[in-house]
Amino acid sequence: MMLQNQAKSITILHTNDIHSHFETVSSIAALAAAERAQAAESPLLLVDIGDHMDRTAVETEGTMGQTNIDILNLTGYEAVTIGNNEGLTFTPDVLERLYAGLQSPVICCNIHEQLSSAPPAWMKKRVILDKDGIRIGLTGATAPFSDFYKLLGWDALEPLQALQEQVEALRPEADIVIVLSHLGLSTDRLMAERISGIDLILGGHTHHLLEEPLRIGDTVLCGAGKYGQYVGKVVMTQQDDGRFRVIEGGCQPVDTGLLDETVSRALGIHRERAEEALKEPVAVTDRSLSLTHTGESPFGNLLAQSVRQFTGAELSLVNTGQLLGDLPEGEITAGLLHELCPSPINPCVISLKGEHIRRSLEESLLPEYWSKEIRGFGFRGNVLGNIAVDGIEVLYDPSRIPYDRIVQISLQGEPLRDDRMYTVGTLDMFTFGTGYEQISRGKDPKYLLPEFLRDLLRLELQRPGSLDTCGKHRWIEVV
Repeated sequence: MMLQNQAKSITILHTNDIHSHFETVSSIAALAAAERAQAAESPLLLVDIGDHMDRTAVETEGTMGQTNIDILNLTGYEAVTIGNNEGLTFTPDVLERLYAGLQSPVICCNIHEQLSSAPPAWMKKRVILDKDGIRIGLTGATAPFSDFYKLLGWDALEPLQALQEQVEALRPEADIVIVLSHLGLSTDRLMAERISGIDLILGGHTHHLLEEPLRIGDTVLCGAGKYGQYVGKVVMTQQDDGRFRVIEGGCQPVDTGLLDETVSRALGIHRERAEEALKEPVAVTDRSLSLTHTGESPFGNLLAQSVRQFTGAELSLVNTGQLLGDLPEGEITAGLLHELCPSPINPCVISLKGEHIRRSLEESLLPEYWSKEIRGFGFRGNVLGNIAVDGIEVLYDPSRIPYDRIVQISLQGEPLRDDRMYTVGTLDMFTFGTGYEQISRGKDPKYLLPEFLRDLLRLELQRPGSLDTCGKHRWIEVV
């Protein structure tokens, strides 16, 4: 530990959950540069807490994350951890290529390769950075979506146990111990209560904005919101006992009127390259497919078909809110499919009782469901939308009372039985209990990674006869 007469201060800037909101990153770089100038002789550390990447953005999709890596480098980040948007929406080989070009360490202690029982080569469990003689010990962890990570060849370890080991290793060697936590605020609170020796938890994942830090025992918790709207700032100063303590903390609004010329220029170049890459043609159609979120439509049917074809399930249930507009006639490009279906949502197969299928379809007829605004779980649409189906036929009478409008549901000519289990192709977000909650009652979910819904649409558009089939009615109104 440093001598008392060598008291020093350090400024720590942190961002989280930027989600490829590139309209803010140039301004973040300008803010960071201004803070470095203001810090003068005192050291400054800039870190990111994950979900910097989001494949909803054209720049990220068209360059497969290279835009984000260049922005991190140009802004001067000195350490990052991964969020679920990095870990689950890119394959391990893509991440290896991307992070090979990152000029700062990727720190995460609760992700291991199944084959090696160790982190990927580009990931470190912990590091110690020396900032003008101040030894900063950093470790990190990400939300443990274990079922999904297994499909990518990784094990997601219980984060608090993994962090405990790293903190114990860092504490004797570091003046300051910081956790980069893409775990969410409730887990951060538990961490502060259960793990001693942490000075600072910089948080993300739940998009929490802590305008003033939380103090739990000797640990300070921070979070800077989402989308690059704020940058967190913490100032730590060495006390008479030699320990560093937080003397200032909060979040600074990002002024989008201030720009970093180098970052802005890089963004322009990447945008052009991304748009060019996404001009790749994937199909040519001889008709347009209309979309509505309030009832049956050909484009919604095509999405349901794509999920059933890909999963091999008896039937499929998808929400039309995944689609953002009509599919036009003519050349269909990768960029157009990305524009119309931007969500990083994966298909899955579940076993679902007939009564829960029926209930979900009844809900689909109600405005309070199809007009519901949904946030999170990978969903990047506006409203939930109604349910599009494939493999079944639904007879309904809209004049009847809610939850009693479906007259009959048929599968291969046989009435759907409420007490029977059916294999259903659906979307991963429903298994988390969002949107049409009855679908989350499904058993034995089998998630299918790394394909997104737009990848399934691409395959379905290339399947002979798919456009004819999606024009056939599955919802039939009883007159």
